[in-house]
Amino acid sequence: MAIATTTTTPNAAQDTLALIGRVLLAVLFVPAGFGKLMGFAGTVGYISSVGAPLPQVAAVIAIVVELGLGLLLLVGFKTRLSAIVLAIFTVAAAVMFHNYWGMPAEKAFVNQLMFFKNIAIAGGLLAFAAFGAGRFSIDKK
Repeated sequence: MAIATTTTTPNAAQDTLALIGRVLLAVLFVPAGFGKLMGFAGTVGYISSVGAPLPQVAAVIAIVVELGLGLLLLVGFKTRLSAIVLAIFTVAAAVMFHNYWGMPAEKAFVNQLMFFKNIAIAGGLLAFAAFGAGRFSIDKK
């Protein structure tokens, strides 16, 4: 049994929704990256507290990814690559910082929610990797 597929050109509503989606995702990453930049010592301390290796390097990577690639996603420049890197980063952050399976019960519930929130965000990012930024982006100019 063959599945019929059709190819359609995105319309203005789809392009508008892609723009809104990029803005909403960027609202998560850009302020987080800026906060890590402004509170670098605290960021390094938090990363150290979970036992991550090279916490200063990890903090710099987090800032570059969240702030830098978050801004690229926002404006729709190199969107597919930015979205893939952000998705990988988000899944890695979920595993490293929200490992609910190894936490006491009083922390597990909230961290399980945060873990699956990160997984869902990665899914949205992968949709941008698959379909692009839409017409209202630098990529389409």
